[in-house]
This record gives sequence, C-alpha cells and structure tokens, in this order.
Amino acid sequence: MTEKLNATLLRTIVVAALAGSLLGFDTAVISGTTQPLTGAFALSSVQLGITVSAALWGTVVGAIAAGTMGRRLGPRTSLIILAACYLISALGCAFSTNWSMFLAARFIGGLGMGGSSVIAPVYIAEVAPSFWRGRLVGAFQINIIAGILLDYLSNSIIGLFHLGMFEWRWQLSVAAPPAALFLVLMFGNAPSPRWLAMQGRLQEASEALERLGLPDSKAELSRILQSLQETLGARIDRLFQRKYRIPILLTIALVLFNQTIGINAVLYYPRCWLPALLGTAAYSRFSS
Repeated sequence: MTEKLNATLLRTIVVAALAGSLLGFDTAVISGTTQPLTGAFALSSVQLGITVSAALWGTVVGAIAAGTMGRRLGPRTSLIILAACYLISALGCAFSTNWSMFLAARFIGGLGMGGSSVIAPVYIAEVAPSFWRGRLVGAFQINIIAGILLDYLSNSIIGLFHLGMFEWRWQLSVAAPPAALFLVLMFGNAPSPRWLAMQGRLQEASEALERLGLPDSKAELSRILQSLQETLGARIDRLFQRKYRIPILLTIALVLFNQTIGINAVLYYPRCWLPALLGTAAYSRFSS
C-alpha cells in the first residue's frame, strides 16, 4: 500500500537534500580557492596540501564520533549540532585573518561532513515510512554529488565578477545561507521515534509517529519495540573471524580502489588536470 508524504515528511526530504548537498558542497568548495589561498597566506606546496586536507581530517573525526553522539543525543539533536558546524565553518573560512584560523574553520566543517554522512541517512531511515525509506536515503547520496556540481557552478559564477583578492572569501561564504536554513529546518523536524523508544520515552515516540503521518502509530511503535528487543537479544558475534575474511577484504579493497582511482585529484585540484583535458588554449579561455 502506497503511503503519502505529509508536511513533516516533506520537510525531511528538504533536510535530506540540504544535508547531502552541504556535504558535497563543503567537500569540493576548496577546489576553486587553492590558487588565491596560496597567495593570501603565502603557502608552500606542503602547507597547501595541509589546507586542502584539513576538512578531511575533520571528516574522519566526525565520522568516528557520530555513532556515539547519535546514540546519546539522538539523530535530530546531533544534526542540529552538525548544521552549526557547517555554518561556523563557512563564516569562519570567509572571515579568516590568518592560516591557522582558516584551518580551524575547515576542520570544523569536516566534523559536520563526517558526522552528517553517518547520522543523516540513519535519521532519514528512522523517520521515513518503509515505502519511502529507500528513496529518501538514496536522495541523500545523490545530493552529495549534486552539491559537488553546485560548488563548481558557484565558483564559476563568482569568478565572472572578478572580485580579486576577495573572490575566495565569497566562494567559501556561499555555503552559509543553506547551512543556516538546514539548521533552522532541523528544529522543526520530528525526532526519531526509534531513538525515543530506545530511551524508554514511548509516549513521545508515539507522538512523533503521529506527526509523521503514519496511519497506525501504535502498531508501528509495537514493530519498533519488537525490532529493538530482537536487536538486544541477538547474539553478539566478533567481526574479525576467519569466516568473515572475504567480506572484510572486499570492503577494504572497495574503499582503497575508490581513493586510488584519483578522485581526490579531480575534486580538489582541477587546475592540475583541466589544462590536460581541455588543452592549454581552451583552459585559458575557460579560467579567464
């Protein structure tokens, strides 16, 4: 039976789009600013590499910490904190007066990226009805790529205005309005019914399910409680065992191949590969 999307679920779709788009945008936004940042902060090649990777280090920390934060605070509260990280990062980068301040702002943005990459899909999956769940989680992943494309478009448009030494600040500050919108929308979203049930707050979980427009909130709450009981009662099995060696190796290999194909060079250093792709003359016209 097809389930309809009510206002709360429609807001969830918007938040999913913003969370994914912000992740992609903030990941790639540094790509258009490497040359002006080198001049603004007198960076060596090593310092430029550190500058580009600052957000990625934050992403690692944010992704590792996301599980604990999500369990303790809940997905919605966690995403509110991560939305604040996006906003602080955008404004901090735009108004940086020195290299250290810029690195700190990018690292904070990385915390938002890493945390939201883990928590946002979980939040969407726990809030959405089963009929829409796969599509909404998939929308989050698609919007990461859309955010990267929007970043390249944004950098290109800002470049047309020839803002000189302030151009990179405008390019980095563009993420602030959508980050602020993401933050505001999260306050209006329903909390995760599953997380509320895990905390023993069953009345609040039932109210959240009703806000989400589910026709039989009591039956859905019973299914959530049954699922939690099955999870808690399941036998805990060690991951690192001989019988799991093939799936573990394949997973690690997939991640390694994803990095060694050169995607990072494409994302963060377009000035290195675009001349070879377009030709020197075409690239000069493209970048002017």
